Amino acid sequence: MHSIAYELARCPVCNSADSHEIAGTDDVREEVEALWGFHTRRLRDETPPDRLTDRVAFSQPPALRIVQCARCETVFRNPRERAFEVTEAYADETPSLETLQALHETQQATYSAQVARLTDVAGHPGRGLEVGSYAGGFLGAAREAGWQFEGLDVNEAANEFARALGFPVTSGDLVSFRTRTPFDAVAIWNCFDQLPDPRAAARAVHGLLRPLGLLAIRVPNGAFYSAVRRRLDGIAGPIARAVLAHNNLLGFPYRHGFTVHSITLLLEDTGFDVIRTHGDALVPIADEWTRGWAAAEERMIKAAMKTLGALDSDGAPWFEVYARRDQ
Repeated sequence: MHSIAYELARCPVCNSADSHEIAGTDDVREEVEALWGFHTRRLRDETPPDRLTDRVAFSQPPALRIVQCARCETVFRNPRERAFEVTEAYADETPSLETLQALHETQQATYSAQVARLTDVAGHPGRGLEVGSYAGGFLGAAREAGWQFEGLDVNEAANEFARALGFPVTSGDLVSFRTRTPFDAVAIWNCFDQLPDPRAAARAVHGLLRPLGLLAIRVPNGAFYSAVRRRLDGIAGPIARAVLAHNNLLGFPYRHGFTVHSITLLLEDTGFDVIRTHGDALVPIADEWTRGWAAAEERMIKAAMKTLGALDSDGAPWFEVYARRDQ
């Protein structure tokens, strides 16, 4: 059996070693068990195992310990998996054709909304790169809106699927990627929180963008997870559990969970100016295997989260950040 290599971690934003534990090994295990029970009740008995991906089965193993930075409130794993472990975990995944097709179709409405926001901030369509393009859902929505986006992903199975749909996709990682012509926009919708070194990633994007080019990032809100998980054992426990589970935050299967404040600090330190944030919920995950009442529950909870996020990005389970590269 492959043994995982771990290392002690500092805050990925401010490099502080001052943090407090918000979930230990037993806490995380309890959350993962609760997540399995949550989705078991909401999925039909005959649900194929591969449809459990990104519901209860994630690329990275459960965290040993989750902490929150005392200085900037970023949530992160400590200890954390070494960088090569993270890259290999995503590169070695072999999603089925049915899973990729379902993801591509299920997320079209969400990606269309993201393209609309990106276009509104940018002013007009242009040439772009999506990091973590996976099943190509955003690439399709961007093409329909007049953008010329290409994809970049470490997973070859997903890249072959996207290429079969007619999208240009490069296999590889962000830090190693090079381009002769700078991009007008770089979007990292689904994996900035999983990248081994987010600061190095931001610097890499800076080098890929033209002056005043746009960076768009979507990340889980670490402060939201920290605040809501404290209510799991109280009278509001069932509601807190549902909110976290429907937003893929129960068990926190991520490497980093930023706040609007902390990601702004990181981006400003790497040559960007944050110009807009947008609070949101997780993309829809209900499909033909989800029981009807559970799909309705998901829509209701996410609609409420979206409403709250529109009022205050800090109060949303997920949020997007739009930032311009300096001159």
